[in-house]
Amino acid sequence: MAYPKAVVFDLLTALLDSWSLWDASAGDKRLGRRWRARYLELTYGCGAYQPYEELVAKAAREAGLPSAAPAALHADWDSLAAWPEVPGVLSGLRARGLGLGVVTNCSIELGRRAAARCGVPFDVVVTAEEVGFYKPRPEPYRAVLAALDVDARDALFVAGSSADVPGATAVGMTVVWHNRIGLPPRPGPAPKRDAATLDAALDGLV
Repeated sequence: MAYPKAVVFDLLTALLDSWSLWDASAGDKRLGRRWRARYLELTYGCGAYQPYEELVAKAAREAGLPSAAPAALHADWDSLAAWPEVPGVLSGLRARGLGLGVVTNCSIELGRRAAARCGVPFDVVVTAEEVGFYKPRPEPYRAVLAALDVDARDALFVAGSSADVPGATAVGMTVVWHNRIGLPPRPGPAPKRDAATLDAALDGLV
C-alpha cells in the first residue's frame, strides 16, 4: 500500500497494557490470563453488543474468579498505562498530519476513559457499544473508517489481538499486529507485520 492517510488502532492491547491491569485485578497472573482469554472468546463469539461489564463478569465466573475481580478491574480502570513508546509514536503520526482513530471492544464510557490514557488525542474513538457489535464483526471497523472519512485502502490498522487481523483485513485495511505479549495467531490471513513493539510494527509503513 501507499503511505496511509489514517492509522486506526485497537486500544486495550495495541496501545495500552491492559493485561497487567487484568492480572492485578485477578490477584494472580495465571488467573488473569485465563480470565482475559475467556473474555476475549466471549466477545469474539457474541457479535451483537452485550454490555461490556456483563461479559467481563461472566468471563470471571467461568474462569473461576470471585466477583471482586471485575469490581477491582472497573475500580482501577483509570490506572491503565500506555506502552512506553505509545505517546511518542502517536505524537509523531499526529505531527505528520495522519488521521488517528481507535476502535475498541468496550463500553462508551470506559472506551473514552481508556483512550485518554494514551496521552495524545484521537480524531475518532469508536466503541462496540455505540456501533452495536463487537469486533471482529465488520461494523466497528467500517464505523471508524466512516468517522475518519477515509477508504479502507487508505488506512493502516494496528491490531492488538489475533482476531483483529482477519477482522480488519476483511474490510480492506492493511493490518499490522502489535503482538506485545506473543499471542498465537488465529486461522486466517496473516498481518503484513507481527512485531513486539508499536514502533517496530509501524516502521517504514507510515
